[in-house]
Amino acid sequence: MRTSVSTRSTRGKGVGLGLALLSAVAFGGSGVAAKPLIEAGLDPLHVVWLRVAGAALVMLPLAVRHRGLLRSRPGLLAGFGLLAVAGVQACYFAALSRIPVGVALLVEYLAPALVLGWVRFVQRRPVTRAAAVGVVLAVGGLACVVEVWSGLGFDALGLLLALGAACCQVGYFVLSDQGSDAGDEAPDPLGVIAYGLLVGAAVLTVVARPWSMDWSVLAGSAEMNGTPVAAPVLLAWIVLVATVVAYVTGVLSVRRLSPQVAGVVACLEAVIATVLAWVLLGEHLSAPQIVGGAVVLTGAFIAQSSAPAKGSDRPVASGGPERELSTPGKAA
Repeated sequence: MRTSVSTRSTRGKGVGLGLALLSAVAFGGSGVAAKPLIEAGLDPLHVVWLRVAGAALVMLPLAVRHRGLLRSRPGLLAGFGLLAVAGVQACYFAALSRIPVGVALLVEYLAPALVLGWVRFVQRRPVTRAAAVGVVLAVGGLACVVEVWSGLGFDALGLLLALGAACCQVGYFVLSDQGSDAGDEAPDPLGVIAYGLLVGAAVLTVVARPWSMDWSVLAGSAEMNGTPVAAPVLLAWIVLVATVVAYVTGVLSVRRLSPQVAGVVACLEAVIATVLAWVLLGEHLSAPQIVGGAVVLTGAFIAQSSAPAKGSDRPVASGGPERELSTPGKAA
């Protein structure tokens, strides 16, 4: 009996790891598919609206199935839609129009450090020394990524937008933990995602005003490092793979793995996005930037993986209101 239970547990963790890797790949491919559409003439906000609205339509049946969340968790759904969906995606895609994909995502991965700041200074809870070291490494690595010794050669507004995406991702971390200790009363994560997409689509409709979009761009093609690719193919990838598949597999992986493990695997999203941008878009990073990116991910790894076990009295490393938080991977 014990062997059987152990086998099922190991198998479940293996499936969870596979789902987490799939989520990281799916999220990491969003930038390289979106940037050609932006360069073809679509406004970044319009690309975000297409992504979120399309995914919301796909997830609509789940929203209907979990409509009870509208009465039991309206605040959670609104916050998730505003921050984890609309805020992260809008800031990240706007940053893509001004700075390279890899840099935008590496800046966004300061979120684990910002979560620790939330825990330490807003919730006034202690953090571990290892987590603090992770924060220092992440900030130092970011300095290399943006090459501060060159006087911030990158577009300042682009960097601010990427930081905005990181701040919104913190909102995802905090909100994803709400109700996690409620047992059977916890809100279904797939329902939260579905309504988050619907709320995000509604907000972005007002902000992006899609009726002013140049819809003819979607009927043509966009160049990916000199190679023409049909715009509808890029859009389908962004909606179905980089949003629906990415969110669903990410959530399911967290349910099978510990939040720390899922968070560490999600850090691969930045690596995947950078490599894809290098191969598909020709966005080459300098040696110091590559080293800086590795340091950012190392810092995020340390900060995310040094969380104490649930229910521990040790200082919090990367926790939410009640316990450590899971990572979405979500912006990209």
